[in-house]
Amino acid sequence: MRLPTLVALSPAFARRLLPGRVRVRLTLLYGVLFVASGVVLLAITNLLVARSPANLVLVKDRAGEPVLAPDADGRLYLGYPEANSSVHLNDITQQLREQALRQHEVEMDHLLVQSGIALAIMAVLSIALGWLIAGRVLHPLRTMTGTIQRISARNMHERLAVIGPADELKDLADTVDGLLGRLETALDSHKRFVANAAHELRTPLTLEHALLEESLIDRDATRESFRSNFERLLDISKQQARLLESLLTLSSSERGLDHREPFDLGDIAEEIVEVSRPETRRRGLRVETTIGPAVASGDSALVERLVANLIDNATDYNTPGGHVEITTRTEAGRAVVRVANTGPEVPPEQVERLFEPFQRLGRVAGDGHHGLGLSIVRAIATAHDAVIAAHARPGGGLVVEISFPPRTDPLQQPPGIAQLDDASTIR
Repeated sequence: MRLPTLVALSPAFARRLLPGRVRVRLTLLYGVLFVASGVVLLAITNLLVARSPANLVLVKDRAGEPVLAPDADGRLYLGYPEANSSVHLNDITQQLREQALRQHEVEMDHLLVQSGIALAIMAVLSIALGWLIAGRVLHPLRTMTGTIQRISARNMHERLAVIGPADELKDLADTVDGLLGRLETALDSHKRFVANAAHELRTPLTLEHALLEESLIDRDATRESFRSNFERLLDISKQQARLLESLLTLSSSERGLDHREPFDLGDIAEEIVEVSRPETRRRGLRVETTIGPAVASGDSALVERLVANLIDNATDYNTPGGHVEITTRTEAGRAVVRVANTGPEVPPEQVERLFEPFQRLGRVAGDGHHGLGLSIVRAIATAHDAVIAAHARPGGGLVVEISFPPRTDPLQQPPGIAQLDDASTIR
């Protein structure tokens, strides 16, 4: 009844029997391989010796003449050459042959015993040498392990920096160094993001506290002043809600995609343009659209936020009477969306900084912008393996072009792709 239980536990029991140190396992492996090779070598040697042909050894007398000699007919006779007597050697040769076979067996046994003793001695030596070689092989690994254990968030800049031939251990060390570099970059970005987010959230909280405190300590406050303070508090609360929503979108975008589905950038851009029409009209902006089919795959909701952020950024950071250009197209199999806008002068060296969280030009307190729009665009593009190309527009403004990778699976163009007329204008 206990046999199945023992059989089921045998793998775990076998794992417990294995040594826990790699050096011990390598030493045992080297020793077993050497012993196995020695056994095979001895077996081959004994087989070759056992099959070797026997040679006839002639015994000579005191004068140096053979005792065992052939006669004229080729038969063997025993005796001295000067003796006239002769004896037929058939029986004697048979006895000599049997004696030679017995002697050969004794020599083979002796050879086997001596070889076994030599193999046992060399097995002990091989284990000792295997222990030394295993320690030599594992020394770089122990060094790398110690260095990695010392690295923490405070000294993330340290690297293994292994120097040596381009072997597997060097490749492993370089891979770990690359991983540490990426972790350092992500940690620095996380620290900056947390600091900026804390600052952005602290400002409206401080303002809310001041408004509430003003309403409490002002004994001459009227209904209108209370109403004004409450309206400002409501606006601040809406800004915080938008900020938290943006932070959640940014966080979900940086995690990557949970699913992929086909979408058309033309449809998405057309929908966003229609939604933003009242705001562009209020600002007196001219919107020029060239909408073409641009099919890609990914999370359509995130891509919709990407296009909306691009258009919002082009609308909010524009000049009165300016214009916005929106283009979608397919180029070399890649779906491309391009948004260009007029606006304030943007230094070329500051373009990359605009895609960092909470970074924006012309920072104005209470303007309702948190500097997360373009950072969300970059996070969504990165999650879709898209390429972002941005540059300052001559005369002011910004041009952002995002190219999505081509689909790897065949996809028929979705029916009913709606297009706006080329150079259509929203006033």
